[in-house]
Amino acid sequence: MSDASLVLFGIKNCDTVKKARKHLEQQDRSYQFHDFREQGLDQATIERWLGQVEFKTLLNTRSTSWRQLDDADKQEVDQAKALSLMLANPTLVKRPVAEVNGAVNVGFKAADFDLWLNQHG
Repeated sequence: MSDASLVLFGIKNCDTVKKARKHLEQQDRSYQFHDFREQGLDQATIERWLGQVEFKTLLNTRSTSWRQLDDADKQEVDQAKALSLMLANPTLVKRPVAEVNGAVNVGFKAADFDLWLNQHG
């Protein structure tokens, strides 16, 4: 199994991202880390993710970034509005997002992540 195509998206100081990175390193799995606070996040990437996961899964409405939005931005959120909000505020994306061989996984729970990675990686 080749892990070279595994890309983990997130931000360095996120606790869940730290857990995912440590987990991958303990398993000696190679991956590329994309810090979207530093390296950005483009529309094509978010649209690719939204092709596989619902916007309600990808948009983190429990985050500090969400709570800091204007109330108007939080109303009547559909996929197009969620995409726009995530482009303007990448920290609204639930972390981490993992991509391997065209498959997308959002969030991190070790057992679920390993199962997903074994199926797609």
